[in-house]
Amino acid sequence: MAKKAILVLEDGSVYEGDAFGAEDNAYGEVVFNTSMTGYQEMLTDPSYDGQILVPTYPMIGNYGINESDFESKQIQVRGFAVREYCSRPSHWQSTITLHKFLQDNGIPGISGIDTRALTRHIRSLGTMMGIITSEMTAEEALKELKNLPRYDSTDFVHQVSTEKPYEWQSDTSVTANLPFLSLPASFLSLRAERSNLRIVVIDYGLKYNILRILSQFGCQVTAIPCTTSAEDVLEMNPDGILLSPGPGDPALLDDITETVKKLIGKKPIMGICLGHQLIGRALGAKTFKLKFGHRGGNHPVRDLATGRVYITAQNHGYAIDADTLKGGLEVSHINLNDGTVEGLRHRDLPILSIQYHSEASPGPLDNRYLFERFLEMVKGK
Repeated sequence: MAKKAILVLEDGSVYEGDAFGAEDNAYGEVVFNTSMTGYQEMLTDPSYDGQILVPTYPMIGNYGINESDFESKQIQVRGFAVREYCSRPSHWQSTITLHKFLQDNGIPGISGIDTRALTRHIRSLGTMMGIITSEMTAEEALKELKNLPRYDSTDFVHQVSTEKPYEWQSDTSVTANLPFLSLPASFLSLRAERSNLRIVVIDYGLKYNILRILSQFGCQVTAIPCTTSAEDVLEMNPDGILLSPGPGDPALLDDITETVKKLIGKKPIMGICLGHQLIGRALGAKTFKLKFGHRGGNHPVRDLATGRVYITAQNHGYAIDADTLKGGLEVSHINLNDGTVEGLRHRDLPILSIQYHSEASPGPLDNRYLFERFLEMVKGK
């Protein structure tokens, strides 16, 4: 029989289930994701560092773990809470089970809990800290939880960023990692046109699919540490700079914000998720914590320039306060669920940013066009 485990929230709520993955305790901010597929991409997304992830889809693990869908070199979540764990996956690419994947990476999981009830609880009361344990009682776990550092007080970016620069080497096939995507007839010529573009990606917790897509567009892509100075970035003489997604509260990243401030106006810049928030803060805007965040592959966003609505992949717990925008920034995209800022553009400078994930993984590929928009900006079109 499976070993029993509990998930205890800071308000005293207790969810009982079965342990799987590593035999260990884990604590972190408990968040939910509404995507129906893509648990491997979620688990390896650095933006989940410091968090216990709860997918709302009921069965998890049914297609195992493969070699293609990693978004970083390791699991990034602290713990994993699911409704039903599938111990016998069926997929031609699968190499190991989800249980073995978690076990090998030292990450505990809990299954058999009502994840949708848990999600409703978080939606009602807001995101909170939690702990997964198979060793402590609920009372002991709650006491332990109160003595642990809160998610909001921790700088996770410096923990997940690459330690040294690297050039991205990717499959040269233009269709690699782009399932179900209908490529335009002009793609190959556009790819050749962009083959001399050098894009530097500052890694605050980036997902590999950002590098894959830029490479597939023909760009020479270099990822660099978050600690790289503005002077060193400019010394690389990039054609464009991309500020990556990442975990945690942007208000804790004053040193990085200062670096972004020094890069503004020097090169074309695109920001995604945390990178978007850093652009806003560098130009004087403020950010705030959302009640329970946006995480999933089904969030509707309107592009204000065209009026078109896109279904987007999202993973963030903070947002920019639209009333504090200054420095030439204006809202370019809004979230149709709650009206929050989902994109920015600068009236005079070559800067664009989005709060959601144009690289998907998991999620819809509808927003890949934003990389093209960025590269057109880099080319001066």
